[in-house]
Formats: sequence, structure tokens, C-alpha cells
Amino acid sequence: MKEFLSDFKKLIKLRLTFLVVFSASICFLIAKENWETINWQNWIKLIIGGFLVTGAANGFNEIIEKDLDKLMSRTADRPLPSGSMTTGQALVLSLFMGIFGTYLLGSLNLTTGILSVFSILFYAFIYTPLKRVGSVAVFMGAIPGALPPLIGYVAAHGKIDTFALVLFAIQFVWQFPHFWAIAWVLDDDYKKAGFRLLPTQKRDRTSAIITLLFAILLLPVSLLPTYFGFGGIVITGVSVICSLVFIYQALMLTIKMDIKSAKSLMYGSFFYLPIVQIVLLFDLIKK
Repeated sequence: MKEFLSDFKKLIKLRLTFLVVFSASICFLIAKENWETINWQNWIKLIIGGFLVTGAANGFNEIIEKDLDKLMSRTADRPLPSGSMTTGQALVLSLFMGIFGTYLLGSLNLTTGILSVFSILFYAFIYTPLKRVGSVAVFMGAIPGALPPLIGYVAAHGKIDTFALVLFAIQFVWQFPHFWAIAWVLDDDYKKAGFRLLPTQKRDRTSAIITLLFAILLLPVSLLPTYFGFGGIVITGVSVICSLVFIYQALMLTIKMDIKSAKSLMYGSFFYLPIVQIVLLFDLIKK
């Protein structure tokens, strides 16, 4: 059982799945704005359903890329390339997670269920094959990658409105410097599998500058909640500070063009999104 759980965690990419579910669950609470109106049973359904749907998408991704994962040091110990799990086993698990997860999310409302199916199909069958084509994969991957806040919000609110699109936009733009920082750090390993995710497909100043430009773009996008009247002075200040730190880290990558700077930007991206989303939640509740 211990070995199976270890393989299962790798199959669903547990840390990534946790971040996705965290984003969706926070945006569910953001949609309600008031603790007294929150349906906690639906919140739990969202967490479980979101976990299963994300795990399914990651499982299909690993099934498709199993032969490529063998070529990279970072992924060679995953259950499929290492042989500790068969393709059939992974497929059954992924199908079960996808079906049951979609059922749970669909039970909240139809739009949430449709978005969950779309996220699985887009991530596994559009983004995944494009990773060997070029940096267009980053743009395509940013679409399902930005769906968690939208799914979480719609699960609570029942429809896609301006605020839902604002939450989607913040996570969508955030993903470009996030993806490219990771791609810069792992470029040598990615090349073994033919993945070409950097803007120019290599570590050069142009790739760094494009990454910086998207980090700069994140600043005005992060202020959209304030512009539309959804957030107050607290989220405005935190968004500006976090964005400026993010811009500084991207600027250092542009200047130094080294893996250390890329790692700094990558770790900064891990903190940026949860900080902004949590502060927005409590800023709304305080209002």
C-alpha cells in the first residue's frame, strides 16, 4: 500500500494538484464574500472534485508522455517510465478520477461540470502534445491552468461574471513568468525530451526580456479587482508590492541570465498567487 500511495502521488503530481485545489477553494470563498452564506458541504465537494479532476488530467498527461519521461532525470522515477505502474492501471485510475470528479463538480452546477471536463481535455490532449512544438504550448497551457479560480468561483456563484473573469485573468498572466522560470531552470532536462517552452526555445536575453514583460503586465492586471470595485486598499497595496517583487526577480533574470535568478523567480511565483488570493479573500470579508 505504501508503494502504491507513493506511485499515486507521483502520477497525480501531488504538489501541483494541491496548488490547483487551493486556488479553486479560495476563489469559492471569494465568490461568497461572507462566511455566513458559505455552503461548506459544497466547498468540500469542490475540494474533492477538484482534486480528482486535476489528478485525472495529470494522469492522462503522464500516460501520453511516459516514453518522454524516461528521457528526463526529473521524471524518470515516475510510476509509468519506471515500470512500477502499468499504462492500464494509470488509465483506469485517471478515468475513475475524471468521471467521479466531474460528477461531483457537476453536482454543484452545470457550468462547473463543463469547465472541469474542458480543463481535463485541454490540458491532456492539447497542451501536452504542444510541449514539443514550441512556446505556443505555454499560451495553451495557461488556459486550463487559469481555470481553477474560475471553477471555484462558478461553483459558489453559479455563473461567470466580471469578477470571475478578473480572477481568471490574474492567474492566466501569472502563469507566463511562472512557466518560463521553470522552463529556464529545467531547460537542459526538457531538451532531452524535445520540450521547447522558452519564448525563443533557449536561454537567451530575448527569453528573459519576454518573461520580464509579462511580469510587468501582471501589475496592472493584479489591480483589476480594485478597478472594478471588488477589492479595497489592502489588496491594492499587497498586489502592488507582490508585483514589484515579481518584476524585480524577473529583472534580475534579464540582467544575470543564470539559473539562480530563474529559481528565485520560480519560487517567487509559488508565493505570489496564494498571497494575493488570500489577501483578496480577507479584504472582501472585511468590507
